[in-house]
Amino acid sequence: MQLGADHVVVRVPATSANLGPGFDALGLALALYDELEVRLVASDDVVVDVYGEGAGQVPTDAEHLVVRALRHTLDVMGVSQTGLRMTCSNSIPHGRGLGSSAAAVVAGIVAARALLSDPRALDSRGVLAIATEFEGHPDNAAPAIAGGATVAWQDDDGPRAVDLAVDPSIVATVLVPDARLATSRARAVLPTHVPHSDAAFNAGRSALLVEALARRPELLLDATEDKLHQGYRAGVMAASSELLRALRAEGHAATISGAGPTVLVLSPAEQVPALDATLAGLVDGVAGWRALRPGIDTDGARARRVLQAP
Repeated sequence: MQLGADHVVVRVPATSANLGPGFDALGLALALYDELEVRLVASDDVVVDVYGEGAGQVPTDAEHLVVRALRHTLDVMGVSQTGLRMTCSNSIPHGRGLGSSAAAVVAGIVAARALLSDPRALDSRGVLAIATEFEGHPDNAAPAIAGGATVAWQDDDGPRAVDLAVDPSIVATVLVPDARLATSRARAVLPTHVPHSDAAFNAGRSALLVEALARRPELLLDATEDKLHQGYRAGVMAASSELLRALRAEGHAATISGAGPTVLVLSPAEQVPALDATLAGLVDGVAGWRALRPGIDTDGARARRVLQAP
């Protein structure tokens, strides 16, 4: 395989994994984006400029996660490496459970694909396989690639994912705290075994959630109940867990987004005014929290070549 371009731009969405009961399986793409521009250069230099989220905190050389994913993908496709100049304009908060690392990995992979002489040589399943190598599980990568809602799993043939229907009336609200939480810390507090009754509970709620997302948004409150992970993580995100409890007590389908500490609320459109009234008393104007309503992304990661002027 050879390179077919030397300048591409990429946009990749934030994601929220789990959605309550769908631990390590369900995910949703949100219309909150990281955007990057990649130019290949005729040297070995790697220079990364970062603006917005992560600026001054992430590497600006070959250790940057997007660069690592891009270069690994070129290696997989048998393409010789070159230097590059990359500019990242980030809107996805880091360390908040909104899929920032998956977004970076997917951005690097789809950037590499767009640089190939034949981008069709790397299909969406191949992108998911490479992303899962980096992430360890495909729940965030799948919706970042495809957009919308997805259910992802792994079998002997590697990671796989399918799209789920989402009723267009559903509104996603994310409540983002200033505090960060490393995914490794959130996973470390989970038990190695859970009661069979809890596993059965989550299996039923996950199945119900597929129906609630597609056709019955009025069932979202019941469908987002969880007994596998959120309760165990309460001790490492106390404020988020208390907000989750308060929102659900008022009838809102709130979940911890991914590993947290962001809280995601999925609402039928007619319930949004009631949610806003509840939030006015819980987080509006409260230091350390911001409420966003980004919309649900339906496009997934997108890359395009920038043609050189003749």
